[in-house]
Amino acid sequence: MDAIALTVAIGPALAGALAAKGYTDLTPVQMAVLDPELHGRDLRISSQTGSGKTVAIGFALRDCLDKPSAGVPGIARPRALIIAPTRELARQVEEELTWLYAPLHTRVASATGGASYRTERRALGSAPAVVVGTPGRLIDHLGRGVIDLADLKAVVLDEADRMLEMGFREELEAILGYAPEKHRTHLVSATFPPEVKSLADRVQTNPAHVEGTRLGEANADIEHLVHLIDPEQRVDAIVNLLLANPDEQMLVFARTRADVADIAEQLEDAGFAVGALSGELEQAARDRALGAFRRGDVRALVATDVAARGIDVSTIARVVHADPPGDANGYTHRSGRTGRAGRKGTSSVLVPLSAFRKTHYVLRSAGVVFQLQPIPTAEEIEAATDARLLEQLTEPEPEGFKGYDDRTWQMAKHLAASEEVTRILARMLQRMTRSGAPLPRPIRVIHPPTDRKAPGGRGAGAGPRPDAIGWVQFRVSWGKVHGADSRRLLAVVCRRGGIKGSDVGSIRIGPTSTIVEVRADLAESFARSAARPDPRDPKIHIGLDRSRGGVRHTAPASAPESHGPERPKRSKRTAPSNSSPPPKPRKHSGGDSPPRRRKDK
Repeated sequence: MDAIALTVAIGPALAGALAAKGYTDLTPVQMAVLDPELHGRDLRISSQTGSGKTVAIGFALRDCLDKPSAGVPGIARPRALIIAPTRELARQVEEELTWLYAPLHTRVASATGGASYRTERRALGSAPAVVVGTPGRLIDHLGRGVIDLADLKAVVLDEADRMLEMGFREELEAILGYAPEKHRTHLVSATFPPEVKSLADRVQTNPAHVEGTRLGEANADIEHLVHLIDPEQRVDAIVNLLLANPDEQMLVFARTRADVADIAEQLEDAGFAVGALSGELEQAARDRALGAFRRGDVRALVATDVAARGIDVSTIARVVHADPPGDANGYTHRSGRTGRAGRKGTSSVLVPLSAFRKTHYVLRSAGVVFQLQPIPTAEEIEAATDARLLEQLTEPEPEGFKGYDDRTWQMAKHLAASEEVTRILARMLQRMTRSGAPLPRPIRVIHPPTDRKAPGGRGAGAGPRPDAIGWVQFRVSWGKVHGADSRRLLAVVCRRGGIKGSDVGSIRIGPTSTIVEVRADLAESFARSAARPDPRDPKIHIGLDRSRGGVRHTAPASAPESHGPERPKRSKRTAPSNSSPPPKPRKHSGGDSPPRRRKDK
C-alpha cells in the first residue's frame, strides 16, 4: 500500500504517526484489518506474535474515536477498552497506542495494578478515550465507579487464549457484563483453540476472521532447534549456547519461579549479566529487569511464561526453552518472542531423551519443522573463540582508520623486536581469553533415538515412551471467595502433604476450590499425609481430583508457574471463608451500586 492509499485508508493523522516512527510498510495483519468489508463487524484477529498486532488493534478501533470522551471529573468514560493478561503487555499496548493516537490528541490510560493507586486514578480521571488494563484491576475500578462503560463502543480481548489459560474467564465475563449492549467485541489471539472459539461465539455478533498469518502456520523467520541433553546439565547447556553465540541476546523460559531463580543465579555465578522475571517480583523489580534487557545491559533474561507475556524486544535473537513445551499453543507463544519485526530468530528446546517423543508431537502440532542439533562442546566453543580473536587481530584496518597513537605503536615495536616475542604474545593472549570471562562447560553427548524416522528431525526417531513421572491433580477446598492466593496455597499444600515447593506443578485457583498438581511419584504419600485433619485449617480438605481423572502424564511446560499464575489480589471487601460466592455482575443501569471485586497484584 503506497503512502496515498494508506492516508486514504487510515487518515492523515495516523499515517503521519506511522511516518514519524519510520514505518514505511504495513504488516499483513495491519493490512488485513483495513479491509472495508470489515467495517462495523466484530473481529477475530489471529497472527504471529511480533507481527504488529497492537497497531492493527489501533486501526480497528479508529472509528470508535470519532467523538471525544464525555467529560466527567474523576471518572473514565472510555470509548474503547482493551483487556490484556499481564501488566507488561497492558503497558506495552498503552505505549504503542499513545504514539499512534498522539496526532488525534486521544488520551490512553492504563489500569494494571503494581503502581500507585492514586497515580492510576489520576490518569483515569483525565478523560482517556482508551483504557488498557488487566482483568482484576479493571473489575476493581468498575466496582468503585472509577471507570464507567456507558459510552463504550468496543472491547478488545488481547491474547485471549493466554487469558483463558490463566483462568481469567470469570473476570472477562464480569467485565463484559458492565458493557452496554451495543458494542463491538474483538478477540486477538495467536492461536484459537476450542475454548477461545467458545468464548468468541458467546460474546461476538457477526464475527469476521482476520488472519495476518494462517492459523497454525509457523513463523518462517524462526529456526526451530531441539537439543538433546542430560537433565542434570540444563544450565551447562544454556552456558554453552550463550558462549557459542556471543552476539545474541537470549530469553530463557523456565517452568517455575524456583527454576527462574535457580537458573538466573547459576548463570550469574558463571559470569554472565542476567536478569530474572517472575510473578513473585514486585512491579518495580520487574520493570528494572525488563528495562535492563531492553537496553542490552544483560545478555539473558530468565522468565516464566506468565511473566514474559508482553515482552516486545525486537533484539531477542534466541529463545531457549529450559523445559520442553507442554503443548503447541504454549510453544507458539514462547517461540514468538524471537523472529520479530522481520528479524531472524532461533528457538532452542532443551529436551531430555525421555521427553523427546512428547516434544516431537508438540512441535509437530505447532506446525514447525525442527532440526536436531547437539549443544556446542567446550572444545568447539574454544576453537570458535580463538578463531574470532585471531580474525580480529589480523583483519585489515577499517576504512577511515586514523592510525594508532604513538605510545601504543612504540610499545608494539618494542615487543616485536624482543627475542621472546612468542612467549610475550602467548601471555597477552592468555590474559585476553581468561580475564574473568565465562568458561564453557563439558557436555555429555546424548544420541537421538533411531527406532524410526520422524518428520522434522534429521534422522530423528519417534523416541521412547513419554516421561512416566507426570503429575497428579488434587482438589483443595479453598478458592478465591475464601481469600485463597497462590503463596498461601503452596504453603498449605507443602505443609499438609510433607512435600517441597519444587514437587508442586501448576496451581489453578477457582471460585470455591483449587486444582493443584503434585509429582506422580509422590502422589500416594502426599494423599495420605494431606488427608489427615489439620487444626490450623480444619475447613480445608485435600483429595484426588477425580472429576479430571487425576493423572496428567507430562508436565506442561507452558502452564502457569508452579506457584500459580499471577492472580489478582483479593479486595478487603471479599466475602469471608464461610460465605457463598457473590453473584455475577450485571449490566449497571444506574440503580444499585455495581459489585466490587478485587485488585490485580
